[in-house]
Amino acid sequence: MKNSIEKFTLSPLTDSKFITTALATYEQNGIKKSWEIVQAHDSVAILIYHREKKSFILVKQFRPAVYVNNNDGMSLELCAGIVDKEMTLPQIAQEEVEEECGYAVALDSVEKITTFYTSVGFAGSKQTLYYVEVDESMKVSEGGGVDAELIEVITVPVNEAESLIYDERIVKTPGLMFAFMWWFDKIKN
Repeated sequence: MKNSIEKFTLSPLTDSKFITTALATYEQNGIKKSWEIVQAHDSVAILIYHREKKSFILVKQFRPAVYVNNNDGMSLELCAGIVDKEMTLPQIAQEEVEEECGYAVALDSVEKITTFYTSVGFAGSKQTLYYVEVDESMKVSEGGGVDAELIEVITVPVNEAESLIYDERIVKTPGLMFAFMWWFDKIKN
């Protein structure tokens, strides 16, 4: 996937579509305190296992916030999406699997793993993690996202996934690392 970033700038956020910032003020044990917070949408993330390929299907995409820290911005992640529609969480997960990775999965095959909070130091959004298995008969497109999303679908063989967890050269999300650990603990064993 070509990734040519030019004219990258940071400026104050004035008309937010997905987050709002706030200053929380409170007293804790009689001491006045304040904390800057970001209110963001909750999300779903899906660990996709391809039965025939004995591999995981992941996505690689550009993240501007990562770019600020490493001048590359590419991140390896689970298929995921924000909760911003009048749909159930499993329905959103099902839709994201098709849009981002190109597989049509049955709703009843989308298995909930757990829900946890992300970015607790400044945002505290919830992410619900799901698991689904696919095969080539479910392939309906090349994936890649919708609109102007630039998502590269990546296949990671199971025998490479465990070492990827600890490879610090690869930018990845904590949700991805947790999902791999869950799979190795619950599914593989």
